[in-house]
Amino acid sequence: MDQAENLRNIIKKQNVKTVKNARVIAVTSGKGGVGKSSTSINIALQFQRLGKKVVILDADFGMANIEVMFGVIPKYNLSDLLFKEKNIKDIVCEGPEGVGFISGGSGIAKLVNLDNEQIRRLVNKMAELEDIADVIIIDTGAGIAPSVMEFLVASPEILLVTTPEPTSITDSYALLKALSMNPNFDKETTKIRMIANKVSSESEGRKVYEKLSVVVTKFLNVDLGFVGVVPHDRDITKAIMKQKPVSLMYPNAVASRHYQLIAEALNNHTDTTQIGAKHRGIKGYIRTIFANKN
Repeated sequence: MDQAENLRNIIKKQNVKTVKNARVIAVTSGKGGVGKSSTSINIALQFQRLGKKVVILDADFGMANIEVMFGVIPKYNLSDLLFKEKNIKDIVCEGPEGVGFISGGSGIAKLVNLDNEQIRRLVNKMAELEDIADVIIIDTGAGIAPSVMEFLVASPEILLVTTPEPTSITDSYALLKALSMNPNFDKETTKIRMIANKVSSESEGRKVYEKLSVVVTKFLNVDLGFVGVVPHDRDITKAIMKQKPVSLMYPNAVASRHYQLIAEALNNHTDTTQIGAKHRGIKGYIRTIFANKN
């Protein structure tokens, strides 16, 4: 009996009952420095203002962008959940306006080496997030490292952050190519949407999307949606210098209003027919990550 079959049996035997499935959205980018983590944080804040309870899982191993931008030093991280008998409520830090976040820490790297008993405990504990979150945002690493791919192929929804820079567009294509070639990626049950960041105008953002979408459709046969733009805004720079999200520091800034529009668009895209076959909720998300290893 392989690990995947053991895991399926574990899930069947669980007595954890959830009344809802949290929406899981992975935010990623082809390269660093394009505003991926900033996008995760600001969309989380805007979702929270729409009445959604949001938790961010910082899965960008080696970086601490979320806690720096939130100005909160987490007492515990995912490793404490895995190896030190802490519960979900212990490791979820409360950020601004009630947005929660979980520091991945070294626990992200250790996921690959978990045995079946550790997987069972992890799934049980992560399932508790369903009780405290409507939306769970996975802030992945940038690029096409295997650890990033594992988080993406398990996600029913992916937000790809791209800028007008040629290298960003090229690296976004490389990421989508790697994703499409992954044997565990199911393009029929995964919704991928692009955000054009650091653009001079709506039309420039649309052109970035069209340029990428044409080649992705032609050569990868992957459907790439478009959810909005975030323009260049001096208030973003000022907020970053103060280690604050622009939506928090300058809620009326142009960029903040665009993050609000993106969150509203995502909130309106709640049709599950596209992702119905994908395991839902954080419990299903974690299960899929481990099932894909076999």
